[in-house]
Amino acid sequence: MNSIQVDESGGPSVLSTAARPDPERGPDDFLVDVAAAGVNFADLAKRRGAYPGGPKPPYTPGIEVAGRVAEADAEADFAVGDRVMAYVRRGGYAERVTADPGRTFRVPDALSLVEAAAVPIQWLTAHNALLEWGGLAGDDRVLVLAGAGGVGSAAVQLADSAGAAVLATASTAEKRAFARSLGADRAIAYADVDLADAVEAHTGGAGVDLVLDGVGGGAFEASLNVLAPGGRVVTYGVASGEVPSVSTTRLLFENRSVVGYHLGEAADREPARVFGAMADVRERIAAGAVEIHVDRTFPLAAAADAHRYVADRRTTGAVVLETR
Repeated sequence: MNSIQVDESGGPSVLSTAARPDPERGPDDFLVDVAAAGVNFADLAKRRGAYPGGPKPPYTPGIEVAGRVAEADAEADFAVGDRVMAYVRRGGYAERVTADPGRTFRVPDALSLVEAAAVPIQWLTAHNALLEWGGLAGDDRVLVLAGAGGVGSAAVQLADSAGAAVLATASTAEKRAFARSLGADRAIAYADVDLADAVEAHTGGAGVDLVLDGVGGGAFEASLNVLAPGGRVVTYGVASGEVPSVSTTRLLFENRSVVGYHLGEAADREPARVFGAMADVRERIAAGAVEIHVDRTFPLAAAADAHRYVADRRTTGAVVLETR
C-alpha cells in the first residue's frame, strides 16, 4: 500500500511517499481501507520533532481517518464494508490502517468520508474542551481563540448550539466572517485590536466565563486578562509554538482556573469520558445542528503541501488528505 513516511524530523520536505506492507491488525482491531485522513497541528509538531513524547522517525503520521472496514472479527460491532471514522495512534496517512474498536465510530449518513475524516480528533477535542473539561453552561460567555480553524470552528458551533454567547478570534476578514456564519456573536481581529478592549466592549466589562485556547503564547496571556471571576481557560494546544506560563496569584484572588486538556492522555486514562462525547457529536450532525467544514483537500502524495497550508494558518475549517 501507499503511505506517507517521516524519515527525519524537520520541515514539510521530510514527508515522502513510501510503499509498505499492509499493517497487521491485533486481536479485536479492525483493518480499515482509508478514504481520507485529517491533518492536524499535532501532525506538524510531531514532524518537526517538537511534540513532547512524539514518535521517532521513521514513522507514518496521521491520527484521524475515515474509510470502510476491510477486515473485522465475526463478532465485532462493525462488518466489512461499514463506513467508519476513527482516532488512531498513528499511521493514518496511508491507504490502510488498523483501528481500535473503542476509538472507531460509524459515519453519520449525512457525511461523506472526506467530511468524516475531520471529526474524530477535532470534534472530540472541541466537545471535551467545552463540556467535559470546560463545564460549559448555556448562559456562559465563551471566547474561542482561532475560531475559524478545525477545532475552533467546531467549538464555535457547539457553544452556540448550547445557547452560550460566543466570541471568536480570527486573523483575516474572511475568517471572521466564517466564524460569524457558524454562530459567533462577535469575531475579533486579534492582530489589529486589543483583545481585552474588544471583549470588555462586547461584554459590558463582565469578561468571559470560558476560554478555549489552542494557540498559547501571547494569546493565552491575553485570555487571562479577559476572564471573569470564577472563569476558566481550557488550554488544549500550542499552535503558536510559544509555551506560556501563569502566576498563581493571577488565579487565586478571583477564583479563576486554567485546565489542561490533551486528547491522547485523556483517552488512555478516561476513555469513557472522552469518547462518550461522540454520541452527542453524531446526534448533532444527524440533526443538522452543526456542520463539518472541510476547507481543502489534498491527495495523499501532496501531504507536504497540506502541512504547508496548515502551517500558514490559511484554513477555514479542516484540511484533509484523500488517499484514493
